[in-house]
Amino acid sequence: MPNASSKRLLVTLPVANGEGVPAILQLPSVGAPVAAVLLLHGFSSRKERMADSIGHALLLRGIASLAIDLPLHGTREAGVEGLSFRNPLAVVQKWRLAVREAHAALQYLAERPTVDAHRVAIAGYSLGAYLATTVAAENGLVRAVALAAGGDLPAQTPFSALVRSVADPQRAVHALSGRPLFMINGRNDHTVRPEQAKALFAAAAEPKELRWYDGGHWPPQSAIDAVAVWLHERLKPSATQSRLA
Repeated sequence: MPNASSKRLLVTLPVANGEGVPAILQLPSVGAPVAAVLLLHGFSSRKERMADSIGHALLLRGIASLAIDLPLHGTREAGVEGLSFRNPLAVVQKWRLAVREAHAALQYLAERPTVDAHRVAIAGYSLGAYLATTVAAENGLVRAVALAAGGDLPAQTPFSALVRSVADPQRAVHALSGRPLFMINGRNDHTVRPEQAKALFAAAAEPKELRWYDGGHWPPQSAIDAVAVWLHERLKPSATQSRLA
């Protein structure tokens, strides 16, 4: 269990030209600035599921996390049922809002005195994995990327040309420019299928790793722990930072 002096805080992130973003910030009971990970949930989910799963596993390993509610999710607006996918322009607008808010969340983490801005990563599940890949490609604060149930777009994506002009996972993952990538996917996932995971992995440069778990879309605890262990290894302080601590 996390130390009794660790903190779980409900915060609202101010975003320029946008609404406040509800978030859960979890901080370990460590004196020195710590590594931190932005957590992005899946479609129709909410920040609590990420905070209580991978966020908890990271906290056990001394890593802070920030889980946010994406637009139309969690406590925000009317929920995803209020968005019609027959209106691609509205979908694109919400996607761009989510991207902007994720960048703001990374900046929020990096500016906290309890966080080491040189050890910030991003982790996403399903829809959050698509978003994490896009944001990481554009944001130099991100040192490592972990994707659960992530992949390329499905072959029969509606409005495929429009979607790829806004969010192309293969183009984004290629733009990580050598930052480490970890993917973990279900062998029996019928939402983000194995061929989608393989296509995204093939488009990424080294260093990269793809693992599989026996199951469907939501990863089992062993897979969640594997993500936390991988992030812990990638976010260790450098030898210079360790000497200065």
